[in-house]
Amino acid sequence: MKRFYAAVDTAPEAVGHVVRLDARPVRTPARNALAIPSLALAEAVAEEWRRQGEEIAPDTMPLTRLATTVLDLMPARREDAVEEAAGFAGTDLLCYRAAVPQVLSARQRAAWQPWLDWAERQYDARLIVTDTVDPLPQPEAALQALRRAVERLDDWRLVGLHAATTLTGSLVLALALERQALDAARAFETALLDELFEIERWGEETMQQRRHARLRADLEAAATYLRLLAA
Repeated sequence: MKRFYAAVDTAPEAVGHVVRLDARPVRTPARNALAIPSLALAEAVAEEWRRQGEEIAPDTMPLTRLATTVLDLMPARREDAVEEAAGFAGTDLLCYRAAVPQVLSARQRAAWQPWLDWAERQYDARLIVTDTVDPLPQPEAALQALRRAVERLDDWRLVGLHAATTLTGSLVLALALERQALDAARAFETALLDELFEIERWGEETMQQRRHARLRADLEAAATYLRLLAA
């Protein structure tokens, strides 16, 4: 779609800070005004629209996409989002370790266990680990504690958490991002530890480079979105 506007700004309204194009509110696909509760996030979304060239490229507007998801899908899809995000606790990436080689196992323990310990301190949720590929039943008390942590989030933070969870394969890492205990770069390195280990040994393929670049960008967007919501 060709760019059809010149000026971009934000304006305070009863529903939040509205992003405007030539003084008219941006409309989501469901025709909702693009109204955002955080001024910092609204300004960042507005900047995405300012940076567009002659053609509007939606792939370069991840913050807009996340905000639109909230406005168009919440609260109708809230329970689905809670179920999906909380469901990752039962198969959290950080709980599945390699038995061999020992160097990989040691890296996993050093990088992953501190975040499981963090979750236990933060949410009283003690997840257990295994070095097999078989599904590992987690303590029900831990699963319920993590679910409550997800349910306590408002719709805006829930959408950011859901994005981070699906990107990393770890509810624990996503919660750490939401609480700003973890940044996007470290989240990427922690979630992709196994792949990065293999790259050290065998090198990186072009398709893998592209996938990793997109994952880095998406994680950075999710982290920025969550951080600006709290600003």
